[in-house]
Amino acid sequence: MEEVILKCAVVDDSSLQRLSIVKLIKDHPNLKLVAEYNNAIETKNGLLDTEVDLIFLDIEMPILSGFDLLDDLPNKPQIIFVTGKTKYAFKAFDYDAVDYLHKPISKDRFLNAASKAINLYRLKHDGTPPEDENYIFVKSNLKNRKVFLNKLKYIEALGDYVKFVTEKDNFVVLATMKSFENQLPSNKFLRIHKSYIVNLDKIERYNSRNIEIDKQQIPLSRHKKSNLIEALAANQ
Repeated sequence: MEEVILKCAVVDDSSLQRLSIVKLIKDHPNLKLVAEYNNAIETKNGLLDTEVDLIFLDIEMPILSGFDLLDDLPNKPQIIFVTGKTKYAFKAFDYDAVDYLHKPISKDRFLNAASKAINLYRLKHDGTPPEDENYIFVKSNLKNRKVFLNKLKYIEALGDYVKFVTEKDNFVVLATMKSFENQLPSNKFLRIHKSYIVNLDKIERYNSRNIEIDKQQIPLSRHKKSNLIEALAANQ
């Protein structure tokens, strides 16, 4: 597999904190520092001319917070929040953060977060990653849970929550369907209904109204039937 190099930016109003993250980035073989910013306004302007894959983003900054910055960015790269406060961890879910690092950052936690970002990048760009990398991390009870995609049957929307149904067990997380629709490889997963994303490999049969996975009937939207037929044909 071609080596992945993520272009990174660091955004923090603390020069000492920026320096510590910059050093960790420069020591990582798959990360490349392309920009440093000390506030959100500078970042917003800088990103107009600088392409980045990953931002290490502080939350509490003067004038505009890290959340305010993301609200203003039309094209959002991957985000790893870096903050001294744990109280923002829950809100970070709404911004599809790759990870949430608490200052001071240990090298092991940094490496773990970077690994998640690299794996996510590969999933989005390579299409069919190797079996040992074919997974995503899901935030569950403030911990990162590894979900192997070949074991994932389907995902179901439950209001503000998302239910994961795997071959091993089921669990619910606070997240949006859209966030996972963007993460999952499109050649293996399809949103067949506003409330369901299914693993194409797990579909046993279907008709004009439902698909069946392990004897479970899942509704199929009428306007999604043609997409399903095309996806199954391409997946053979």
